[in-house]
Amino acid sequence: MKTLSIHHRTFINAAPDKVYEAIATGAGWDAWFTQGTTVEARPGGTIHFRFQDFGPDHITLEDGGTVLEAIPGEKFVYQWTPGESTTTISFDLTELGEGTLVSLAESGYKQTDADLKAYADCAVGWGEALTLLKYYLEHGVTYGAVPKHQLEKQMTQQYSKRTDNFMNSHQ
Repeated sequence: MKTLSIHHRTFINAAPDKVYEAIATGAGWDAWFTQGTTVEARPGGTIHFRFQDFGPDHITLEDGGTVLEAIPGEKFVYQWTPGESTTTISFDLTELGEGTLVSLAESGYKQTDADLKAYADCAVGWGEALTLLKYYLEHGVTYGAVPKHQLEKQMTQQYSKRTDNFMNSHQ
């Protein structure tokens, strides 16, 4: 049976070591996406994600798996089971100019109902996650449910002023 894979790439204006820290440490994930994630960044180590009040339905979700490969500044690979099948997620980091090309691949989805649902959810989810990672590393912008970044209040106030000015000028 043929398996399905997800592939995403994005350029992040940050050094590979900085990107690696954000995807291979619990503190890194918690800074931009999760709440209470733990990572043992070594082959055979564990990764445990915790999302609280996540997404439009405000769900709490925990999931995890096993780290397969952890090469600082270059690659982070782990497995988890988002559907029926265990899948492998690989973050490959390539230095490009003054930033990093992040190539994400998730493989191993079978063509079952549960896996196809997980495949669709994760295909969209990884695109959103990489965008959030990029915004966090380049601008300090964080997902609304994670601990507040030191610049978030200031940025929110500036955004609110711009929004108010726009709304007032278009009424």
